[in-house]
Amino acid sequence: MINQPYQPTQTMGQQANAVLGQQANSQVQGTSYKVGNSMPSMSPTPGMVSPSSTSVPPLVSSGSPMTPAGAVVTTTAPQFEQSYIENILRLNLGKFGTFYMTYEGNKEWNARIFQGIIEAAGRDHIIISDPKTGRRIMLLMVNFDYATFDEPLLYQYPGVVGNYPQAPSRR
Repeated sequence: MINQPYQPTQTMGQQANAVLGQQANSQVQGTSYKVGNSMPSMSPTPGMVSPSSTSVPPLVSSGSPMTPAGAVVTTTAPQFEQSYIENILRLNLGKFGTFYMTYEGNKEWNARIFQGIIEAAGRDHIIISDPKTGRRIMLLMVNFDYATFDEPLLYQYPGVVGNYPQAPSRR
C-alpha cells in the first residue's frame, strides 16, 4: 500500500456544521443543542420552571428582609429621615438661628453672617426670614459653614430612639 498525503474532502468548518447538523435535534442528558447557538438550552423537567415562563419576583421595598424561598418578611420598623443638614433644618422650621457662610473668591466679602427664622430647607438651599423686616433670604448650602441656635434643636439620628420631632415653635 502506498501512503498518499491526506486530502480532506470537506473543510473544518464544513465538518463542524455537518456534525452539528446531525446533533441538532438530539437530546443529551436533558439538554438540547441547536445549530448556530453556542449555548445549550435546558429542557424543563417536571417540577422545574421553564426559563421562558413569565414569573416575576415579588416587589420588595428597600431594606425588607426575604426568606430563602423568596417571601417578603414584613416589618414594622420605624422610618427615620437620614441625618443630613437639610433634614435637621427641616425638623427645626420656625426656629431662629445664625448662619455662617463663606464665599470663596469674593473680593467684597469673603464671609457673611445671616440671622433669621428657618422657613424652608432643601438639598441645596436654606430659606430664612428676618423677623424684623419680613425679608426672606435664600442661602446656598455650598456656602454654608455652620449655624448656631439659642434654643434646643429637634434632632433624630436614624435608628436611634430619642428626641422625636414635634411641631415647630414660632417666635
